[in-house]
Amino acid sequence: MEFIVQKIGMSRTVSVPSTPVTLLKVLDTKVCEVTDGVAIVSYSKGKKFNKAIEGQQKKYNLSKEFNRFATMSVANAEAGDLDVSGLGEAQTLKTTFKTKGRGFTGAVKRWNFAGGRASHGHRMGRRVGSIGNCEWPGRVQPGKKMPGQYGNTNVSVKNDIVSFDAETGILVLKGSVSGPNGALGKVKVAK
Repeated sequence: MEFIVQKIGMSRTVSVPSTPVTLLKVLDTKVCEVTDGVAIVSYSKGKKFNKAIEGQQKKYNLSKEFNRFATMSVANAEAGDLDVSGLGEAQTLKTTFKTKGRGFTGAVKRWNFAGGRASHGHRMGRRVGSIGNCEWPGRVQPGKKMPGQYGNTNVSVKNDIVSFDAETGILVLKGSVSGPNGALGKVKVAK
């Protein structure tokens, strides 16, 4: 069973010793169509609207705010509101979020390279330095740590559930989850 969630932020428990927790909000999701446990679901995100979305809303009798569609495995046998009762019984979740994008970064930021000395007129600074071998193999090895795109990738982590409130849809997980506050992601019942 999968659910679309929004990251609220991090906090900690009041107990001693306290535990770092992440708060997630389970989005209001409509199941449009179910085939063999895999469903087309609709949820609300932003104000995006075009004729393709309008056609899907007419087809599945959805109100105007449900403007995004996804496929995922659900507990529902038929169309309607998404069944979230599985979260109350679950112990562990697999959370998948996109990490914060940091753009094109250098090797010092991306791979924690030390960089060169900052003294005596050298020109090394935050450069990578030598990257190759000699005449043999005469090429740069695949997977060499170099500057490039950093972040903006999907990361999955397993987290234990601390609590779940079915009325408000607030899910409290032990530990941290990738991405900025307000980011959308998926959670899947692992155990």
